[in-house]
Amino acid sequence: MAKRFDCLGLGIAPADILMQIEKYPEPGAKIDAVGLTIQGGGPIPTAMVTMARLGMKPALMAAVGDDIFGRFVIDELNKEGVDTSGVIVRRKPTAIACGWVENGSGRRTIVAKLSLHLSPRDIKYSSLPNFRAAHLDGRDLDACMKLARFARRKNVPVILDVGSMRNDVSALLPLVDHLICAEAFALPYTRKKNVKSAIECLRYKCLGTIVVTSGIRGSTGFSEETGFIRQGAFKVKTVDTTGAGDVYHGAYIVGLLDRMSLKQRMELASAAAAMKCTRPGGRTGIPTMHEVRAFIKSGVPRYA
Repeated sequence: MAKRFDCLGLGIAPADILMQIEKYPEPGAKIDAVGLTIQGGGPIPTAMVTMARLGMKPALMAAVGDDIFGRFVIDELNKEGVDTSGVIVRRKPTAIACGWVENGSGRRTIVAKLSLHLSPRDIKYSSLPNFRAAHLDGRDLDACMKLARFARRKNVPVILDVGSMRNDVSALLPLVDHLICAEAFALPYTRKKNVKSAIECLRYKCLGTIVVTSGIRGSTGFSEETGFIRQGAFKVKTVDTTGAGDVYHGAYIVGLLDRMSLKQRMELASAAAAMKCTRPGGRTGIPTMHEVRAFIKSGVPRYA
């Protein structure tokens, strides 16, 4: 019998090398780091780790290299409870993402080198597990579209994470049931000046639920059933914002599969993302479901 998972994710799976610095240097300067975090990264893998910590059973489809970083990425995912039987090992270097994280502000700059990709031929329908949701990052577009079409035929919801204007995902949007994207994508893609206008424009491309995240300005969601919903961001002492959006996605999918309302999903996702920001690295601060529920009940203030 085929394996059964709550969510099947497909996306890039780099190793993250993050250095904490006191402040951003001037061009050409040399400075010392005050901290170092090495973890697995990538929007979809981190969302899958989030789902695992929140009590779900996720699986990942990705490509890594036959090198020390590839083994590191797979081992870390396995320890977190993410099934990696769909991860392909190739004779190329594993993707690497290097970044600086500024103390105090939590601002970060990430530079990634991607040399591995999934193609449609890597997705074999006969070997796919049973899954309740599909989560995509749109980077390997043709592979994402093939999995999205398969999911739609199975009446499985498709969730898309788009963080920036890196590649054109227009062809994928009609296949998406839940578009959760960053403001850094929504505004330039639609050429609108505010989030609500951007969502109105995106509705012509994506007929499902749309959520736009805006950092400390919170998130704005829309569905035909609820109309617009606003979720304030929780105020925390920010150490590192790396992976906050990825954690938001993972928690949102957990809420979706647990049949929460859009408002409840957005609150859960916002809380989990805020808690992640209190620790360095994209995954260190990801909470358990018990921790995130206690966090919400504690009455942590939110940004206006």
